[in-house]
Amino acid sequence: MDIEVLGALAVRERGISITPTAPKPRQVLALLALHADRVVPVSSLIDELWGATPPRSARTTLQTYVLQLRELISAALKAAPPQPDTDGAARRTAKDVLVTMPSGYLLAAGGGSNDVRTFERLAGTGYRAMDAGDYTAAARQLREALGLWTGTALADVQAGAQLEMEIRRLEENRLCALDQRIEADLKLGRHRELLAELTVLVNRYRTHESLHGQFMLALYRSGRRGEALEVYQRLRATLVRDLGLEPSAELQRLQRSILMAHPETSALAPGATGRRLVTTT
Repeated sequence: MDIEVLGALAVRERGISITPTAPKPRQVLALLALHADRVVPVSSLIDELWGATPPRSARTTLQTYVLQLRELISAALKAAPPQPDTDGAARRTAKDVLVTMPSGYLLAAGGGSNDVRTFERLAGTGYRAMDAGDYTAAARQLREALGLWTGTALADVQAGAQLEMEIRRLEENRLCALDQRIEADLKLGRHRELLAELTVLVNRYRTHESLHGQFMLALYRSGRRGEALEVYQRLRATLVRDLGLEPSAELQRLQRSILMAHPETSALAPGATGRRLVTTT
């Protein structure tokens, strides 16, 4: 089974789509796909579909959605080219793929690709390369990880409470990987190449301190000291107005270093790339 959630939802069994078009079954499949090979409790699925006020028929209706998904899975299994038996094992059925468990349901992926798990593996390799000081490898691995994203996670799924929480988690993971990839590129002296990207990012994430600090540093290194200081003033005004906060101590030190053209601006201090991140848009 191939699972994609880092953008539009796409789930394929043996190359054939099993993604329903109806909103509620899509929600069920999305939550099961995010937790592939793990049990998703019935209570979580009901909370996702109806929130705090489920109808009396919630369990029965959920079972109907599961049956609809199994029909799609069954059709895909029948349409797919026959697979050679392994040690005489029986051919998988829809109930083997979408399994009923005592407390919930489990989507048995049976191998295949999973973009979230691939992202996490590549990002983890990139973080380890950063820790080891191998910035070239870190930038490469993190760029590959971020390339798996084709848009907002589950962009075409109507999200309830459970999916909203998962989408926020995935977005935070993406921002962490993006932060570290930009940091690796700064370590490699790619400040001019980063300017266009950071211009877009600081406008999208108006209170994200790490991105603003990286933008300030890239501008300063590109000979645009005045603009770097303007970025700080705009961020400070936004933080004070919207959140009642002053910029972090790390960002204030960076601003003072740029103001005095101090050598400290040759690199951000360890941990200065936003351990306190505010990511409202």
